[in-house]
Formats: sequence, structure tokens, C-alpha cells
Amino acid sequence: MVQLPEARDLAPRLAVGAFILDSGLTLLRADAATAEGVHGMAQVAYPFLEKIPAEQFTRLLACSELAVGGALLAPFVPTRLAGLALTGFSGGLVGLYLRTPGMRKPGSLRPTQNGIPLAKDVWMLGIGLGFLGAASRRRRAAAARHRRAALSRRRRCWCRG
Repeated sequence: MVQLPEARDLAPRLAVGAFILDSGLTLLRADAATAEGVHGMAQVAYPFLEKIPAEQFTRLLACSELAVGGALLAPFVPTRLAGLALTGFSGGLVGLYLRTPGMRKPGSLRPTQNGIPLAKDVWMLGIGLGFLGAASRRRRAAAARHRRAALSRRRRCWCRG
């Protein structure tokens, strides 16, 4: 049975999903110069990416963005699973911000003017972590039943044995 996202999760899923999906669609149409720029910035933070050609890296990144954005927008994908994808993706972006020289003020986490576009990705990490903490409906229902049962046991009078 498909469980739809809870109402409180709809707005962040739609906003972040549309944002990432648009970014992925834009990156799919990237020219060679854009691919070189994106790849160059990424390999400064993550040197192992040096082995992957720029066009291939950009296409992989675009496909990743499409998958994460699609998971957030698809109502049949559980919120915790979409949150796992978003947390992993945005964690990489925050890592890029933290590892790239010139993005932060010296000795601080505060962004420089050049770092603001990357520093803002921390909000996606926060939303992803929040989605990971979302309890499933079954667990919440079981917890509610447990609380009601405990409450009804406390209401019994001890003197009636």
C-alpha cells in the first residue's frame, strides 16, 4: 500500500524537489566550458574526481540531481527515503563549501561573497535531516496505542484490586 507524505512534509518536498530538479535539467544542457568549471570546482574539494572526465562528471551530477529531485517530488517515495537521498546529496554540497578555498572567511564558517551560493545549501541538509527523523505512520500509531493503554491502566483504582 502506498502511503502519501504527511501534509507537513509537502511544502519542503515540493520546494526542494523543484529546485534540485531544475538544477539537474539545467546541468544536463551544460556546454563544455560549464562542465569544466563545475568539474574543476568539485575536484578541488574532492581530488578523487580528477580521474573522471568533466563531461561525464557533469552528466552524473545532473542525473543525481534529477533522481533526488524526482524522489522528493514523487508522492509514493517515503519521506524518510527521500530525506536520505537529500541528506547525502546536500552533505556533499556542504562538504564542497567547507573544503573549497575562498568560500569562507578565515577561521570562520561564515561565507565570503563567493561562498554564499554554496553556503545556502545548508538549508537542504537541514530539511533532509528533518525528513530522516520523520516517524512512520505505523510507529506513531503504535506509540499512541501504547500511551493510551498506559493511561487507562493508571486510571484504575488500586483499592478495587
